Parts: sequence; structure tokens; C-alpha cells
Amino acid sequence: MAATIVEIHIPMPPTPDLPDGSSPYPWIDRVEDFLVDLEDEGGMEVHDEGEEGEDAYVFFVTGAADEELLAVASRVATLPGVPAGAFAVVSDDEAEEFGRGRRVALPSPGV
Repeated sequence: MAATIVEIHIPMPPTPDLPDGSSPYPWIDRVEDFLVDLEDEGGMEVHDEGEEGEDAYVFFVTGAADEELLAVASRVATLPGVPAGAFAVVSDDEAEEFGRGRRVALPSPGV
């Protein structure tokens, strides 16, 4: 039986005039730390390491019901410094590639 995976897609807007030595996307580490902390509390799991997609960085969470995983995705979308325009894709661990599934705008209502 396939396990549900929620992909959290966060846009990677250009960062012109970035000072030398600065990370153009410091929010990636912030999101990773946040997800690891949630995983340590139990109730959900980080499925795989995040990866860069077309114009977005994608994080993967699993191990809970769709609604709970979408709530996590909504919390990620509202973290300080996370660019606007994030969305989630509800998929499963048998999908051949990410980005294919039910798309949900973030943050979802009620979060």
C-alpha cells in the first residue's frame, strides 16, 4: 500500500545584489530545522532530503494523515523568510516523479 507524501514547493526567487558569502536562500536551512524538530516530536516524518526543482525547492513529509501533513506544509509556508507562493502537492511514495498529484495552495485555510 502506498504511503501519502506531501511535497512542499517553495519558490526560489532571484536574489540580485547578494553580498559575497551570503546564502541566497537562508530559509532552506530554517525549514529543514523546523521539519526535523517536528519529526523529533513524532507524528510525521521527513520523507527524503529536500531538492531543487524547476523554480522551487521541494521538501517531502509523510507518516500522518493528509490533513496533518497539509497543516505542517502550511506552517512551513508561514515561517519567517519563506517566500510567498508556496504550494503543496499530495502524492504517494510510488509516484515516479514529484509534482504530480493534488495541488493545494499554502497556507491552507484555517492555519
